[in-house]
Amino acid sequence: MTPDFPIGRRSLLLGAAVLALGLGTRPARAAAAAPGDVVLTLPAPTGRHPVGCRSVYLVDTSRRDPWDSSVPVRELMLTFFYPARDVTGLVPAPQLPPPTANAFGQVAPYGPLHLPAAGVDWAATLSHAFADAPALPGRRPVLLYSPGGGDPRGLGTSLAEDLAGHGAVVVTVDHPGDGAAVEFPGTTVFRDEPVRTTVFRGDPRDRPDVFRTMIDARVADLRFVLDRLARPAELPLPRGLAGAIDWHRIGLYGHSAGGSAAAEVLFEDRRVRAAVNLEGYLDHPPLVPGGAPEPFPVTRYGVDRPLLLLGTEGFDRRPELDRSWSALTARSGRWVRTARIADAGHWVFTDCAATIPQLQAAGLTTRAERNAVIGRIAPTVSIPKVRHLVRGFFEEHLGGW
Repeated sequence: MTPDFPIGRRSLLLGAAVLALGLGTRPARAAAAAPGDVVLTLPAPTGRHPVGCRSVYLVDTSRRDPWDSSVPVRELMLTFFYPARDVTGLVPAPQLPPPTANAFGQVAPYGPLHLPAAGVDWAATLSHAFADAPALPGRRPVLLYSPGGGDPRGLGTSLAEDLAGHGAVVVTVDHPGDGAAVEFPGTTVFRDEPVRTTVFRGDPRDRPDVFRTMIDARVADLRFVLDRLARPAELPLPRGLAGAIDWHRIGLYGHSAGGSAAAEVLFEDRRVRAAVNLEGYLDHPPLVPGGAPEPFPVTRYGVDRPLLLLGTEGFDRRPELDRSWSALTARSGRWVRTARIADAGHWVFTDCAATIPQLQAAGLTTRAERNAVIGRIAPTVSIPKVRHLVRGFFEEHLGGW
C-alpha cells in the first residue's frame, strides 16, 4: 500500500515521518557535498569499552510486507553495537550509510526538524563505533531500539553507542516502508533498488488505518528480531558476539512510534524484562473526528514488568500523550515510572540533541526552529541526562553490566 497523504509540516509524534515527502518509491539522490559544507559530529560514548558495530540483513518469510503487498516477505535491517575487544587499525562507521544520508539530505528541508536544504554533508558524520571489531568476551544484556516513525535507525546512534560502551549489546532496527530510507545489501526479484524509501505522506497519526499498520508492523518486526536473537549462532555476527548475548536479560527502548511499539512488545512478549518508551503514544487515534481513541492492549490491561515512560515538557501534543500514559500508569502500579525533561523538545532523545545546535551555530537553522525540535536545553545537559536515565533504568532492571 502507498498512502497518498496530504503534505504537512507537523509530525511531532512520529520522528521525521514528514521527511519522506515526495520521495516516491525510488531512492533519492542528493547533490554532492560542496566545499565548506558543515560536517556534524556526535558526542563520544562515556563507557570504558570501545564500541564495535555490524549491520545485519534479516528476512521474515512468514509474512508479507505490510506496506507493499507485492513484496512476499518482510525484510529488515539491523545494526548491532557492542563492547569491542580491539579496534586497532579500524575506522569509525558513518552515522548514516551514504545512500541513506543522500535521501535524508534531499528531503530534510520539508520535515518538522527544520533542517537546511543545503550546507550540510550528511554522509560525513561519523559514529564512534568500529565496523566488524571483535567482541569483548562476556555475557551481556541485549537492548533493542526502534526509532521514531519515518526516522532511519541511524538517528539513534549516539545513545546506542553509549549503552554499548557501558557493556550492553544494542540492536537498532529499521522498519522498511516506514523509515525514511533503508539501505539493503542489494536488490531482489521483488525490489529493484538497494534503497527503499518511506510510503508516508504527512503525519500517520492523522490516518488511523496507517497509524495502526505502522504500530502493528513494528511490534511484529521487534518480535521477529527477538526470535532470531534466540539463535545468535545463526546470525552473521562479528567474532565473539554470538556468545555475548545473554538471552535472559532483554530490554527494549524506542523513540516516539518506536516507544509505542516497545511498550506493546513488553506487554505481549514475556521474553522482554524491561522497556523504555521515549514519548510515544499508547493508543490509536479516533476513527472519526471527535470519536474515542482506542487504547493499546498494554494501556487497557497494564504491565507487570518495569516500564519507563520518559517525555519532555515541550511536547505540544502532550494532552493526547498524557491520556494514554495516565491510563497505563493507573493499571500498572509500581511497574511504571514516569519522568519528563524540562526545557526539552520531542527529538531530544535522538542525535538531533547534538546536531541541531551545531546547525544553529553555523547559521543553518534559527533559535526558534531549534527550540521547536529539541527545546532550549543545552546538549551538554540533555545528552548526559537522557543517557543517564535510560542506562540507569536498564542497569537497575537487567542486572549489573
